[in-house]
Amino acid sequence: MEPVRPSNFLEEIVADDTAAGTYGGRVLTRFPPEPNGYPHIGHAMSICLNFGLAQQFGGQTNLRYDDTNPETEREEYARALEDAVRWLGFDPAAVLYTSDYFERLYDWAVQLVKDGKAYVDSQDGEAIRAQRGTVTEPGTNSPFRDRPVEESLRLLDEMRRGLHPDGAHVLRAKIDMAHPNMKMRDPLMYRIRRGVPHYRRGLEWAIYPLYDWAHGQSDAIEGITHSLCTLEFDVNRPLYDWYLDAIGIAAPRNRQYEFARLNLDYTVTSKRKLLMLVNEGYVSGWDDPRMPTVAGMRRRGIRPEALKAFVEAVGVSKVNGRVDLALFEHAIRNDLNGLAPRALAVTRPLKLTLTNYSPNQTEVRNAPYWPHDVTPPEGAPLTRPLPFSGTLWIEQDDFALDPPKGWKRLSVGAEVRLRHAYVIRVDEAVTNGAGEVVEVKATVLSGTEAGGPDEGRKVKGVVHWVDALTAVPARFRLYDRLFAAAAPEDAGRDAATDAEAKAAFLGTLNPYSLTETSGYVEASLAFAAPDARFQFERLGFFGQDPVDSREDALVYNRIVTLKDGWAKRDASAETPTQGASKPAAAKPSSTAVSAADLLDGDAKARFEALVAAGAGREDAAVLAQDVPLAELFGAAQTAGGDAKTLGTLVAQDVRRLRSETVGAVFVPANLAHVANLLASRTISPAGARDVLASLASGGANVDAIVAEHGLSLVSNDDALAPAIADTLAAHPDEVARYRAGETKLLGFLTGQAVRRAGKGADARRLGELLREALASST
Repeated sequence: MEPVRPSNFLEEIVADDTAAGTYGGRVLTRFPPEPNGYPHIGHAMSICLNFGLAQQFGGQTNLRYDDTNPETEREEYARALEDAVRWLGFDPAAVLYTSDYFERLYDWAVQLVKDGKAYVDSQDGEAIRAQRGTVTEPGTNSPFRDRPVEESLRLLDEMRRGLHPDGAHVLRAKIDMAHPNMKMRDPLMYRIRRGVPHYRRGLEWAIYPLYDWAHGQSDAIEGITHSLCTLEFDVNRPLYDWYLDAIGIAAPRNRQYEFARLNLDYTVTSKRKLLMLVNEGYVSGWDDPRMPTVAGMRRRGIRPEALKAFVEAVGVSKVNGRVDLALFEHAIRNDLNGLAPRALAVTRPLKLTLTNYSPNQTEVRNAPYWPHDVTPPEGAPLTRPLPFSGTLWIEQDDFALDPPKGWKRLSVGAEVRLRHAYVIRVDEAVTNGAGEVVEVKATVLSGTEAGGPDEGRKVKGVVHWVDALTAVPARFRLYDRLFAAAAPEDAGRDAATDAEAKAAFLGTLNPYSLTETSGYVEASLAFAAPDARFQFERLGFFGQDPVDSREDALVYNRIVTLKDGWAKRDASAETPTQGASKPAAAKPSSTAVSAADLLDGDAKARFEALVAAGAGREDAAVLAQDVPLAELFGAAQTAGGDAKTLGTLVAQDVRRLRSETVGAVFVPANLAHVANLLASRTISPAGARDVLASLASGGANVDAIVAEHGLSLVSNDDALAPAIADTLAAHPDEVARYRAGETKLLGFLTGQAVRRAGKGADARRLGELLREALASST
């Protein structure tokens, strides 16, 4: 029974905490969306990450709604979010609401006012913003910062009871208006919102907490262990920790870790912009199959397995960048290829008459559902009957009166094979008064069918068809990318007015993102299951529209084309014209996106130099974007520090402490010493963080800090053995379940052993000894 092997930095963090017993072996994450819109592909990534990470370590995940803004939130959105979680295959440990914590959050706020750590500010928003300062200039104190505690308490109570109009007052934390992190400059905690009913609490509350005030405390209430957020919340983390310290939440407690958000080419995930597209009719609704919402993808026919495979391929990074949409489309094709039977359909019919086939003559061909290189799902039918008569439908695009050079389809005089049937020779094209081809007449070349004497007759091309006598009418919705620009969210950023910005954004919409046609599908699909997916040969993967399709009026959505029809173009390239040929892009890799792919210019050069120096790739990607940190890493390595360990210390802990501690200065030689102590397992990762925190606060002697705080690891097997024995004896049921295959209990048992071993025990060695003992039957 092998322990979990981490494959990214978040898994490493959880693995270390589990081995060290930081939370007693518990892993509890949360997915905390705001119910102000339908979940999109970015939410899907967060869902998979939070639930998947917890499951990997035998933990659980809460679905918690961040419902603190009554003006934008709706029950409909909350249900859509829960539906998305469950459709992706995850079951929340609990479905919770920040709005259920309003009373507790308010009580904590009152306590902060009493402690002199919060005050009511009676300035308007514009004045507060003007006093914040800039990244290079400190802010200025509010004239109400030293308001008497009793007065702030009275005003806060009146705000709570709705006695003051919106904007009259706010509650602010009293931290430091000169703090280098602007998030720490007396942030707002509550604002007044009177007369706006909350979708769950009605008009009970006239004030609502800001996200930053509710976020960390909600995690603490639920006992969350690892709070996963996207990178833009990196600067918020010191504020969350300040709040937890101020209200007295003791360690070990919830800790936030940041990862790069998903930025997908040709896609918009801004809820504001998605809502505008819905409300103004540019799409048919939140579930429009062109939308990047989970509802839209689901209606289009994309399976949750494809979405999860895509998330796994993208991976987890510390660097923001863009992901090629072709990678997602590749994941969809890869998922459908092995489960979608092949079938024939014609989306733009053109009549084909076989002149040497009598009008009443019919036959049935036996056609395979699967190509030779695909293993069908277990129990799936392998073939189907395919009716064939003298009148067929073919695609209009498969015939040319004046064929271009290299044409391999139908033209007068050409021979082509009809898929699963005969070779035919085109004899004549019938046109109407406008010169449009309305019928093609051809001759069947006998003996060219499968098993016939001339089966191997060489032709230039193969075309698909359906039998006109038995085919089933259907409508087809041929979907393409909703946007023609690779980065539509960037459009209009430099516009002078909101109207110009909106026009620039709307100008990126692809006018050919949906083409509707009427045609036919082969007879075998007349009674296909509504949720079945098919590969219509030469056309793409299709599935019935779950809203509009009926047995007597089939509607098929194209899920994805068979090949990527978009070139890798510059974001400023012109919108393709209708019918224009788009060169195929390179086939995307199914491996995770490299951190190096998300950097360019000087940052990429620094990244490559850092990796060459021995830093881990994820840590190097973080350092490459911060020149002072990269230089500090280099100086510490020159001082003799272990490169890989240094990379992690500087990219994660030093970077955090630098933003949290005013005036923090790190001496390269000290960093080198800490890295070497950690690499040699003289101290633990938690011990290294304690040493760095002391250095940031003015400490100077690493060895003295280690000795004073008792941070040296105890790694001696004899010293650790009693803790192992006591743990096995105290938990016989868990031991038996582990040995029976419930390996997720390893974290719990390790946590118990760490507690018994006491401060300074080497959790990694303790875990190794515990696994050895558990593997033994005695």
